Amino acid sequence: MKYIEKLRNSGLRPTKQRLQICEVLFDTESTFHFTINQLEQRIKSKIDNKISLATIYNTVHAFEKKGYLKQIPINSNQTYFDTNVTDHHHFYDLKNEKLIDLENSDVGPINIKRKINGKKIKSIEVLVKLED
Repeated sequence: MKYIEKLRNSGLRPTKQRLQICEVLFDTESTFHFTINQLEQRIKSKIDNKISLATIYNTVHAFEKKGYLKQIPINSNQTYFDTNVTDHHHFYDLKNEKLIDLENSDVGPINIKRKINGKKIKSIEVLVKLED
């Protein structure tokens, strides 16, 4: 299967369940934004067998550490993951709890005036929260 090497590179054995997680995450035409719970629901609706929440959690976090997924914190107790790992911005629909890509060209120049000694800016990503 095409995800065996990706799993091995992440330090994970390519089990049937992990390969199925890969299919749900990466066999999509567009970017996929999800919370761990949303991913669990999607897996259970697409796949017959049971995959434990612990396997999903561990696989997602291993992929995030390897750079296959990007973590997007919304607030202190809500985190999304993104299959698009490039630097880009997002809208977040508060009512529908949905993350929507916002292209870099849709955001004007950002001027950060404050500097932190010994640190440099790696990237700037804007999260715009939307309400009705």
